[in-house]
Amino acid sequence: MKFNKLFISIAIIAVVILTASCKKSFLNEELKTARSSEYYKTDAGIQSLVAGTYHHVFCQPFNGEFAFAYMAYGTDEFHVGGDNSNISYTSYGNGLASIVPAVNGNTVTANAQWDNLYIGISYANLIIQNATASASTADAIKKTALGEGYFFRAYSYLRLVSQYGAVPLKTTPSTTVELEFTRADPKDVFTQIISDFTQAYNLLGNTGGPAKITKDAAAHFLAKAYLSRASEINSSWNSSTKAADLAAIIPLCDAIIANHPLAPNFGDLWKYTAPNSANESLSEIILSAQFTGDASASGVNQQHLYFGGRYEDIPQMQRDLSGGRPFSRLATNYFMYRVYDLVNDSRFWKSFRTKYLVNKAVTPYVNGDVGVMYVINQPGDTRFASYKLLNTVPYARTGRNIANVYVAYPNGATNDGALFADVRFPSLSKFFDGSRVGGFNDIDGLRDITLARSAETYLIAAEAKIRQAAAGVGTYADALPYINAVRTRGQYQNGENRIAYYDGGGASNTTLQGGIPMAYMPENSYAESNNFNLLAPPTTATSLTVASIATLPAQDEYIINVLGYSSTYDRMLCFLLNERSRELAGEYLRWQDLSRTKTLVARAKAFNPDAAPNIKDFHNLRPIPQTFLDGIQVGGVFLTGAQKQAMQNPGY
Repeated sequence: MKFNKLFISIAIIAVVILTASCKKSFLNEELKTARSSEYYKTDAGIQSLVAGTYHHVFCQPFNGEFAFAYMAYGTDEFHVGGDNSNISYTSYGNGLASIVPAVNGNTVTANAQWDNLYIGISYANLIIQNATASASTADAIKKTALGEGYFFRAYSYLRLVSQYGAVPLKTTPSTTVELEFTRADPKDVFTQIISDFTQAYNLLGNTGGPAKITKDAAAHFLAKAYLSRASEINSSWNSSTKAADLAAIIPLCDAIIANHPLAPNFGDLWKYTAPNSANESLSEIILSAQFTGDASASGVNQQHLYFGGRYEDIPQMQRDLSGGRPFSRLATNYFMYRVYDLVNDSRFWKSFRTKYLVNKAVTPYVNGDVGVMYVINQPGDTRFASYKLLNTVPYARTGRNIANVYVAYPNGATNDGALFADVRFPSLSKFFDGSRVGGFNDIDGLRDITLARSAETYLIAAEAKIRQAAAGVGTYADALPYINAVRTRGQYQNGENRIAYYDGGGASNTTLQGGIPMAYMPENSYAESNNFNLLAPPTTATSLTVASIATLPAQDEYIINVLGYSSTYDRMLCFLLNERSRELAGEYLRWQDLSRTKTLVARAKAFNPDAAPNIKDFHNLRPIPQTFLDGIQVGGVFLTGAQKQAMQNPGY
């Protein structure tokens, strides 16, 4: 979707609306360049408002750091990498508060997410009001635009209630300055969310996805809303709605799954070759935040910057476009090495970059040798003497030593953490972008961000089945067909080349490289990590299907044991959350998943070295921003300190 810079910025709409009723003009001149509020009541105005809201709600969070700070940091998957600009969000230290102290200019403020979501809600309220009042009979207004408005509002409130719990509930546009707000109970917020998603579902058609919101997108997020309301964080009040919510999820998910078959190969999802390449329109993708290679469009995707480990500051290496510009914000936790079957599950090897080519050769190396390799081996492996080996490990294809090798479990180690001694780690590569036109320092990414795909829909249905079984409806085994569909797609297939690798860095080319040799290498360290012959790796598939809930995969049994679970429900929910991580790692879902299931604290303590010393139960919710507390009033008077504290979430 292209958003032309020339159209009026949606950010000034509120100003236009609030000033439109002022009749007197200082100079008595006619203003011809600004839009009045009347324009946004026309068909064209409503549709332009919708277009701007797509950008603000879906794209804006990925033009900077607050998406990962709020939705990926502080979990079992990632901790702080080589840059601590936003360490408060993963360490849960004293800096995570209603005012987040700035480490530097990149630190995400406590109000960044809150403000973004409430601005989106204000736009949605205006769309709903104007589309409802419109005399138009066009489906584009009365169905599509109105349905999109309801979706935007529900989507934003689902994010808010998932992060903050009780939040102000505002469902009409503001026409004057408003300063008095109270926090609505989560029960009431969820009632509004589910009503809005249902309205969107009933109004919208099923064409235009994944760029446009469809009936299936509304169904997916409606199912997520039902699941969230039925989750542990709401257990103090959700008993009267839980059974109906769980029952409603399954038909919604089944219909979505029928319309959105999984991509045949997990790697297809990440095979980004250029803006708008085939991977961005796969049938599996239900909804995405749209970016473009059009230089006249506003909005850029910067997520390619944040998951990359440093490579450019070690021997034989330099920064290049294919290698990425590594801001190194998120380092991979050992949980990610423990949760996968690293022999038979392809998803780790298709989600993480583990090899780089030499691209700044000094004798005896030449460009194109292997410059960096991460060995993600098994605990107890004695093949490698140290976590870091320079010019020591031979590469089987050439016999030449690899310049820099980093080992997860060196010298027979069985404890996690050897790689934490350095700022080097296998990089989650789902967002890498070698198509950037401005060179290796360009921060403006062009690829889309997936907001919903049917692999997650399968897992939403599976979790509903697990929760139903706990309530005496059906059995836990009813979840397995949904989980196994995702696992089967993730397993290596017969004859598949297990050492072949691709990520978005491969979208670069000789012209874009600007004369610098490529660091991107179309090969992974599967063979070296698993102690197979690189020249003859396995090619026979081993099924990842789980046949019985009594015997879960060894990787899951390890994590279940670490977390101390024993009941069938706890074991199955743990298995489900592990599967979500294997499939959806880094896709801006993890914090909410662990918070709503109240597993955040246990998992962060077990697997996140930053969070373990500090995280407490109250961290399942975020602090209400001080900017909000300082700006509101009661009875025309600003809040006292005691009133502000009473409105704040406990613990902050």
